[in-house]
Amino acid sequence: MITAILSSSNIKSSSIEAFSLQSKSNIGEKRDNAIFYTPVESLFLIKQGKLSLIIKGKEVGEESARLKLRSIDKNIDARLVVYSDLRKKGYVLKEGLKFGGDFRVYKKGTQHSIWIVIVMTSKNRIDWRDFSAKNRVAHATGKKVLFSIIDDEEDITYYEVSWLKP
Repeated sequence: MITAILSSSNIKSSSIEAFSLQSKSNIGEKRDNAIFYTPVESLFLIKQGKLSLIIKGKEVGEESARLKLRSIDKNIDARLVVYSDLRKKGYVLKEGLKFGGDFRVYKKGTQHSIWIVIVMTSKNRIDWRDFSAKNRVAHATGKKVLFSIIDDEEDITYYEVSWLKP
């Protein structure tokens, strides 16, 4: 079991188990002799029974962790649905903020991400300018956009969008 500590908005662990999991499954980011986790990675590992989260010196349960992590990432519930699904399908996911998305997605063992994932619910709308901007960033960085739309039953429909030159 990995023990991770939440301080301000950083979630990190220096445990041997954290380094082992990062090496094996590429969850978390190695920095400063610790493994740092995003809120989604943390909640994913908590749900799998692999991570124990310490907040203000106390271990918290899954629901308390979810509530605290939701204050850091207001879209964590929808993001977790997509993160879990793509991990289950064998992909590696990393933060996609600098590319204008929710995640960057890699095939295992590769160094270049194939998709920028945009997580949406069936109630969300995207205007054509935002759609175009996301597609341009993806194209300029050699990726495709993967829109993941979650319905009320948490089923996901994926739409892959790429640049087309006629």
